[in-house]
Amino acid sequence: MTKEEVLNKICDMVAEQFSVDRDKVNGNLNFQNDLDADSIDFVEFVLALENEFGAEISDEAAENIQIINEAADFVVSHSDNK
Repeated sequence: MTKEEVLNKICDMVAEQFSVDRDKVNGNLNFQNDLDADSIDFVEFVLALENEFGAEISDEAAENIQIINEAADFVVSHSDNK
């Protein structure tokens, strides 16, 4: 998958999981500041990413994912869908 395809899929997932209008979701949104994601919300989202893309995301790697673009970059470089 291309980064654009991954980013679009992640934005769809964010809109659904965080109950945000899909039109307002973009790669620059910060999970904590813009989406008010607490640690449980974020862990659930990371698990959803792992399930969707087949990418294993360590706790250390997840700590470095703060915006949607960073999640897309990680998935593109670590998923089974390369």
